[in-house]
Amino acid sequence: MIVSDGACMLLGHAARSPRWDIPKGLAEPGESDVAAALRELAEETGLEARERELAALGRHDYLPGKALALFALRRAPLPDPATLRCRASVPLPSGALLPEFDRFGLFAWDEALKRVGRSLARVLAGLGEAAAYGSASALG
Repeated sequence: MIVSDGACMLLGHAARSPRWDIPKGLAEPGESDVAAALRELAEETGLEARERELAALGRHDYLPGKALALFALRRAPLPDPATLRCRASVPLPSGALLPEFDRFGLFAWDEALKRVGRSLARVLAGLGEAAAYGSASALG
């Protein structure tokens, strides 16, 4: 989910990675794309949203064999990144759990595109103003 007020985009820093990212993940069996987007947003940032706040931005090729169902969520003012907490975790080889995102930041649209991975930057750049002036949540 890209959280944006039209000028800045909220990104999470992927733990143990140089990349920043938008909240995204897989829909669970029987879960709609919208429900999964709302769940992922809450799990990965702590932000709660309602379905009526989302605007569908379509399904976009992301990686080979993987597409993203993107949604825009308009938020103004944007939340203070220091108040956000990721509840989703990834296991380390040692068995320890690490939050998927270890911190959050607000970035101008052009700066955000430089911080995310190449494939996501391509998708987001292709959306242009539709994503720049909303917030997108993604499902892969």
